[in-house]
Amino acid sequence: MTRDGLKKVLITGATSGIGEGLVDRYSKSHNVVACGRNEEKLSKLSGNNVQTLKFDMTEKAQVASAFVDIEQLDIVILNAGVCEYIDDARRFDAELFERVIHANVIATGYCIEALLPKLKPGGQLVIVSSSASFLPLPRAQAYGASKAALSYLTRVMQIELEDIDVTLVHPGFVETPLTDKNDFPMPFLVTVENACEAIFQGVESRKKEIHFPKRFTLLLKLFALLPFSLWMPLAKRIKR
Repeated sequence: MTRDGLKKVLITGATSGIGEGLVDRYSKSHNVVACGRNEEKLSKLSGNNVQTLKFDMTEKAQVASAFVDIEQLDIVILNAGVCEYIDDARRFDAELFERVIHANVIATGYCIEALLPKLKPGGQLVIVSSSASFLPLPRAQAYGASKAALSYLTRVMQIELEDIDVTLVHPGFVETPLTDKNDFPMPFLVTVENACEAIFQGVESRKKEIHFPKRFTLLLKLFALLPFSLWMPLAKRIKR
């Protein structure tokens, strides 16, 4: 059931991590369309102010058909994505690379094409990238490249879209099932609740960029100003 008079927010990747947290946060004061692939998890989200849509974002036909009956939206948050690493650069895994690029970049494009016509004038498009896009990092050939592509895409959309506000989100490390798989230190790790509150408040303020935690993301931005010849030995030390 949804309440009339509230803004309508569509969120992808709604069955886990940041997406699930955003559904919980937005459903307190907005009508939410929660999107994902896992029917069992989606059923647990359905309730007051939340309707669910089950489809695979990597399948263009499924994306197009999923949104046919969706009426105008106030906010679209494209959050869904995957993270896989290439452990041995000498044995580059092209299938892994394709899988990550397709899930994180191409699938986002499918959603933008299908959902932009649904966004009201004055609406908001929010794309969740990653602070990994700031710098080349070990093992992140696929993940980092996909997030850098999303950041570039979002910046261009900010230039091109005149009647829609576009927000780019650069999270640091967030405690989710995705990061639970990481086998390396994650400095300044934040909870899903804190991450979602930062995103919620930033979107409400119609910020062009949301990045957090600041003590981490500002440090990465500072490193990104270094000549690559200075950053490369630091990155090699991280790898070791």
